Amino acid sequence: MAGSLRGTAPQIVSRGLGLLVLAAVVVAVCAGTLTLVDAPAPVAFALLVLAGSAVALSFAAAPIVAGAVDPLDPRRFAVLGLESQPLAWLLAGAGFLSVPVLAVLAFDVCAAVVWAAHGVPGLVSALTAILHIATCVMLARLSTAFGSAVLRPRRTRELSGLFVLGIVVVLVPVIVFLSSLEWEGRVPSALATAAEVLGRTPIGAAAAVPGALALDDGAAAWLSTLVASATLALAAAGWLLAVERALTTVDNPAAATGRGGLGWFALVPGTPAGVIAARGLVYWLRDSRYIVNFAIIPVAGLLPTVPLLVAGVPEPIVALVPVPIIALFFGWLPHNDVAYDSSAVWMHIAAGVRGVSDRLGRLVPVLVIALPVLAIAIPIATALYGRWAVLPAISGVAASLFLTGLGLSSVASVIAPYAVSRPGDSPFQQPQRADSTGVAAQAMVMLGTIMLSAPALWLGWLTVTEDVERAMATMWTGIGVGLGVLLVGVVLGSWIFERRGERIMAFAGTT
Repeated sequence: MAGSLRGTAPQIVSRGLGLLVLAAVVVAVCAGTLTLVDAPAPVAFALLVLAGSAVALSFAAAPIVAGAVDPLDPRRFAVLGLESQPLAWLLAGAGFLSVPVLAVLAFDVCAAVVWAAHGVPGLVSALTAILHIATCVMLARLSTAFGSAVLRPRRTRELSGLFVLGIVVVLVPVIVFLSSLEWEGRVPSALATAAEVLGRTPIGAAAAVPGALALDDGAAAWLSTLVASATLALAAAGWLLAVERALTTVDNPAAATGRGGLGWFALVPGTPAGVIAARGLVYWLRDSRYIVNFAIIPVAGLLPTVPLLVAGVPEPIVALVPVPIIALFFGWLPHNDVAYDSSAVWMHIAAGVRGVSDRLGRLVPVLVIALPVLAIAIPIATALYGRWAVLPAISGVAASLFLTGLGLSSVASVIAPYAVSRPGDSPFQQPQRADSTGVAAQAMVMLGTIMLSAPALWLGWLTVTEDVERAMATMWTGIGVGLGVLLVGVVLGSWIFERRGERIMAFAGTT
């Protein structure tokens, strides 16, 4: 710990500032926790279980996201001839001596003070605090071992970007949800339910035990204790196996370093579909033609709200409009992907790539970009609407439009590709076309998506205007229709791709 403050002056300053920021956060969290001494037991239970779950989850995810080198990596001790079990326990014990664990200790001490004020025996609070800290440490050790053995050889900035993107996708809807709740001195039912569920999961069970006792729920306390103990036991067993594997397995250096610096290609499986997906991600995230296409979609979803508001449509209804439009355009987006890839699609034909690999690989970039956008847009729209009961209905409508569009696009891109701007040209420069193939393909996918999604759209409208109980029916209808059309579209598009190879090659050579 002292050695981390050694190095060059800039390194020492940055690490010192990091410790000061962490100390400020810990002080703020502890102060906020101690204010729960006078709060009702249900409020303290909900907030402390959520906080404890977040801490445990961060210990499990942070080592992978940060990608820091572990100075206590078990493989470093392989040359000493030590037994695996004693070494595993020593390394686990050393894991308790770290700045993050000290921060968690401070939080758990404050939580114990809160529970003591609510009548929970001090011994129980102390034991559950130790259980919570031990669970966090073991999850961190397992996560570090996993990152070192599995992800480190293939670590790239794209991998870190995916983890950060995943955190954003989860964090933004949660923030929107919590900010929309009306507290008024009590725990909203949705938040209480979330805390109750988390209290029965591995990441929140240890934090829920004293709260359950404070609420006089003995059955829940025993269940949380059992789950927390089992989690710690399984994590310890996994750590023992990880240490034994590290000491008895020799990694192949060539395999560990042979794919370095390949970006997305280092993350995907070594299959035709994986390689096509990686190349597609490179294009979608760097080619201005793709960037303009998907960057304009959120704008297109928001534009209709202005005339609707001017026309007097109620604001809650208008808040729901952008999500279906965004989902529709994301599903429609890859309907001409073969034309945008015309300079490289000949490789697929010449290499004999199967149609299903081509179709699936081309869908991955759209999924990577569209799913986070929809995951953020749906809860925001629901919060603006003001009633979370319609969330399943909005999700079902979006799923139907998005997945159905992808299925139809998988067929349209091989049946009716049309000329687009060449690589390197301005995305707003469109070539002249001698026929109306492009208009027909665009209309076919757009109208077909709306027609096939009509059941979900109709049920969604009834959910909003008549009976909110139809929300679940809307969700399952939308997901079912979307997945069905997507499956049929991929299969049909794959079959057509394999039989129209010559025509696709001819199209690629003339565009």
